[in-house]
Amino acid sequence: MKLEGLHHITMITGDAQRNVDFYADTLGLRLVKTTVNFDQPSAYHLYFGDEQGSPGSILTWFEFDGAQPGEAGIGMIHTLQLGVPSEAAVDFWAERLDARGVASVRTADRLRFADPDGLALELVAADDGNPPLRAEHPDVPAEHAITGVEGARAYSAFAPVEEKLLTDVLGFTYLGDGEYRLAGRERHFHWAYDQADRSGEQGAGTVHHIAWASQDDDHLKWQGRVREAGGFVTDVRDRDYFDAIYFREPRGILFEIATLGPGFAVDEDPERLGEALRLPKQHEHLRERLEQTLTPLVNPRAARRGAAASAA
Repeated sequence: MKLEGLHHITMITGDAQRNVDFYADTLGLRLVKTTVNFDQPSAYHLYFGDEQGSPGSILTWFEFDGAQPGEAGIGMIHTLQLGVPSEAAVDFWAERLDARGVASVRTADRLRFADPDGLALELVAADDGNPPLRAEHPDVPAEHAITGVEGARAYSAFAPVEEKLLTDVLGFTYLGDGEYRLAGRERHFHWAYDQADRSGEQGAGTVHHIAWASQDDDHLKWQGRVREAGGFVTDVRDRDYFDAIYFREPRGILFEIATLGPGFAVDEDPERLGEALRLPKQHEHLRERLEQTLTPLVNPRAARRGAAASAA
């Protein structure tokens, strides 16, 4: 029984349209699902990734309109690492971000910058053998496109100490000095703790949780394994596109284990992913009210298609 690497990472944004413009246009990802928060349906939940919405490519956001900026501290993820194919791709992104007014810092094989909410991001020239998970964008050549999520870094008061829940329960390999690697059958993920002594505050630009991918048949086994290790783990939650369990690892970070299936095309045409508001089954009865109260979003991909059709 093995985890299959990353499933998704979920953050908080204070402005859904600004978030869509940045990730689905500036960074060239695909908006693969426009839905709402299961626990707070008045708030958007937006998913971005590759063309199919593949686990390992998925970044998601809860929108809490006007949320104040947060700050990462102990027990929180502070940086996400996105893969690109080469150092030439890093050069491309440095120029593209600069043209879009996004400040960045180039160091060796990576480019550091922040999204509009202040979330720290790194584009890294990936060489770990992960199959590329690309989205299509007319202004981003395929040879430079983002290829998936490669890693994440979190703050801990005990960064250099091996975390046994990761190695003995979840199957991570400890590489030393706070660095870990999770090797799935096809994809790998780099995880690290950095030393910190300050507490954080959740808000816009912070990470809510990180989800690891599980084969569907193994999901209940993972629940049992975490419980046997002394972790408090939730019951299985049906998230429509995957099943999920949640628990906090000993350093305080909220972990999720999510199934690979059924996937994001279960309720809409794969050619139109993310273009219409899809509601969780349990909230479908709220559609009329939510369509009146949620701020309509412009999907850059749909807007380009509409402009092309008008020009024709």
